[in-house]
Amino acid sequence: MYKVFKFGGSSVANASAITQAMRIVQDHASNSHCIVVVSALSGTTDALISIANQAALGNDAYNTELQQLNAKHITCVTELLPVTNQSATISWVQQQFNTLAAIAHSVYTIRELSLQCKDHIIGYGEMLSSYIITAYCNSIAMPSTWVNAKQLITTNATYGNAAVHYELTNQAIQAYYAQHNYNVYIVPGFVAATSTGTSTTLGRGGSDYTAAIIGAALHVQEVLIYTDVSGMMTADPRIVPNAKPITTISYQEAMELSHFGAKVLYPPTIQPLLKKGIPIHIKNTFDPTHPGTIIQATSTPTHTLINGITSINHIALLNLEGSGMIGITGTSHRLFQALAQHHINVILITQSSSENSICVGILQAHSTQAVAAINTTFEYEIYQKLINPVVLETDLSIIALVGEGMKNHTGISGKAFNALGKNGINIRAIAQGSSEKNISIVVQSNEVKKAVNTLHESFFENASKQINLYLLGVGNVGTKLIAQLMQQQPYLLSTANVQLNVVGIANSKQYVLNPDGIPLHTWQQALAQGEVANMQAMTTSIQAYNLRNAIVVDTTASHIVPEYYSTYLHKSISVVACNKIAASSAYHNYSKLKLAAVAHNCKYLFETNVGAGLPIIATIKDLLQSGDTVHAISAVLSGTLNYVFNNYNGTIPFAQVVQQAQDQGYTEPDPRLDLGGTDVMRKILILAREAGAVLEMEDITNTPFMPAACMQAATISDFYTAMLAHEPHYVHMYQAAKAENCILKYVANYSISNGVITATVGLQHIPPSHNLYHLYGKDNIVLFTTDRYQDQPLVIKGAGAGADVTASGVFADIMRISS
Repeated sequence: MYKVFKFGGSSVANASAITQAMRIVQDHASNSHCIVVVSALSGTTDALISIANQAALGNDAYNTELQQLNAKHITCVTELLPVTNQSATISWVQQQFNTLAAIAHSVYTIRELSLQCKDHIIGYGEMLSSYIITAYCNSIAMPSTWVNAKQLITTNATYGNAAVHYELTNQAIQAYYAQHNYNVYIVPGFVAATSTGTSTTLGRGGSDYTAAIIGAALHVQEVLIYTDVSGMMTADPRIVPNAKPITTISYQEAMELSHFGAKVLYPPTIQPLLKKGIPIHIKNTFDPTHPGTIIQATSTPTHTLINGITSINHIALLNLEGSGMIGITGTSHRLFQALAQHHINVILITQSSSENSICVGILQAHSTQAVAAINTTFEYEIYQKLINPVVLETDLSIIALVGEGMKNHTGISGKAFNALGKNGINIRAIAQGSSEKNISIVVQSNEVKKAVNTLHESFFENASKQINLYLLGVGNVGTKLIAQLMQQQPYLLSTANVQLNVVGIANSKQYVLNPDGIPLHTWQQALAQGEVANMQAMTTSIQAYNLRNAIVVDTTASHIVPEYYSTYLHKSISVVACNKIAASSAYHNYSKLKLAAVAHNCKYLFETNVGAGLPIIATIKDLLQSGDTVHAISAVLSGTLNYVFNNYNGTIPFAQVVQQAQDQGYTEPDPRLDLGGTDVMRKILILAREAGAVLEMEDITNTPFMPAACMQAATISDFYTAMLAHEPHYVHMYQAAKAENCILKYVANYSISNGVITATVGLQHIPPSHNLYHLYGKDNIVLFTTDRYQDQPLVIKGAGAGADVTASGVFADIMRISS
């Protein structure tokens, strides 16, 4: 019984890796004939290509690289073999490098490198590694023989990526193994011979192909391909950290994945084995007990209906269009013939049903040549303006969703496009074969990581949706929010399947960004070691990271941060704002932000702009969406002012009560924004706008109660001093209200009647019979008069200030977006 093994470059990278790989073979050698196909030592093929190219360019640096490669192989021999066994192998290796040096010198002398010569040079990598490994196996009492693959595999007369002559090759393989009876055969992969006997290669991945050809010729039970990963994965783990191993996959699915960039397997490997129905088993050399992936006739059905997501980078799209193409036969033939004549492979094709345009995807390296070829072919039609010159788009990538389970199942494409759309990923082209095994999506190359992670999360990680948060502002509210996030992370992961990942934290002095996440228990230390605060630089980095499900959270009172909301929204990054400046800015800016969120499939939420954690703005949205109309709003919207007037009775200075409110975190950083009515004006403006009114700040009538001298103070300290000086003014206000059996409340009113809008803010005397009378502490209250709530207004009442409740309102907005 024969067993065929293939070990890739990482599995034979050095002496340590080779020892591990041959230990695996040794476990099977006692009861099977083991055919072991090996790649070149890791990095050798690239080095040989570089040596050949440098020599052809007349760069004598090739000598240095050749000497380094020589030393690498000699070191491998000395580390693998006992001293008494080294001499013959070192001598053979040195002879090969002497020959290589002579060939390279010839190339250097004549400055010419043919494909045949290049193939001959790079084929030395596998020849060297296989010979050294044969010597090692014999040194550990595992009798082995070295087999020159050029004696077994015959190709056509091309070079660089030769096509195998299967009939001659099968005969040679079967004849060889019928005549020989060794325990272990070590075979160099990748190399072959043409029918005339000259050296050629099977292209990148040719070692996999070699193993498959031998396995198919000998009708083995399976071909074992060992690499440095545990089988095929649902996505590239370098792009998607949560990629999962695939247990079983069909030949067709594996071909699709490998064709579209999955590096574990070389696409032609599957062809000879598929015909014979021989499974391919992908295993990990460095974790041999892992089950790996079995490629066979059918795959195990999964609930996701797809088996993997992969991508090809460096793609260009060529778009040929024009009215002269409609109804004209042969246009596609001429297009593809033009590309074929220049050996340009078409990776993706899509055509409009009107026949007005054809779009093809090719490797970007061929784009200039392709454009020239197509424009030349259609030169007459372009001159007659029947067809436009071909349009080229570069810096693109193709993402492929692969799975046999997609066939006859609706909603797969919709789910994929919906996930990409929600993350603002623009799709440039789409193609799907009639077999329904593959959906190919073309996106900008800088969107690939985000797109693949988004799709992988949608199809394979339904148990956990990662939300990436940038927290701008770590004052009272920001600090409380971080504490709440840290407390709730385990709960949300277990109950809501949401993983909150804080990837950025900033204050007015510094910022820190980490796309992998910032540990919240040490966020202060991370921030202290961060970059100097710079909104533009930070925003540029956030855009460059381009993380999926990203939310910027603004808990500052900054005028600068809101200027960047539009930038974030246009990148489909949602914004949660505790900061009221943007929503209360000029109406055209407020409207622009709202429209940007809709246009870019993200959210701009600012519930805490009014009433801290109270659901006031959300209630307006619910009323309007259910068909109601808001006619009037009457509200106490300042927790600061409510606290102040609930606690001021003339026995202690008004300034002292304001100081207490500021100490407890109820006021804005500058209390004058509260006491002057600016903050309340902003809040009623925001509510009116959310209710549908087109309103500006200057449209609101503000009746001030503060003396002008207080509001004009140069500093906050001077402001408090001025308030103390005007204490009689505050005593008089209090006593005037008390004389009428009333209390003081700072009230905001909005109403619309016959199209006329009225909005006011100011201090009012509130009698005991009024809905606003029984409002204590720092509470807010909002009364909505609507079509449905005419006789008795809809009332929302509760704590309207404080870091904890404001943070919880911000948290609620984050969760609204997350869901």
